[in-house]
Formats: sequence, structure tokens, C-alpha cells
Amino acid sequence: MENKIRTKRKELGISQEELAKKCAVSRQTINAIENNKYDPTLSLAFRLARELELTVDELFQP
Repeated sequence: MENKIRTKRKELGISQEELAKKCAVSRQTINAIENNKYDPTLSLAFRLARELELTVDELFQP
């Protein structure tokens, strides 16, 4: 599953560490998701979308 997390995070000037803290996960989790090595849970996907000001559909694409 492709995602726009890295692109949108950089647009907003947020580090992986900052995004991780806002979503209550580790920086390594954010890194793994950005590199398509880990698919987030549905609840984490919604938290990521909220923090990145996108919908889940906008953030993740099959």
C-alpha cells in the first residue's frame, strides 16, 4: 500500500519523531510505514490522517 506520509509530513515541517509522539507510536514505526514495510492499524491510520490534515483515503492508496 502506497502512502503520502513522508511528502505531507515534510510539507508541514514535522519530523518523524514529532509525528510519532502525536500518534503515540515510535519513530521507527513512522519510518517503517513511510517505507512501505509496515501497514498501520486502522486506528493509527486515522490518527496519522488527522495529524497530517488529510483523509485516510487521501493518505493511503492501494
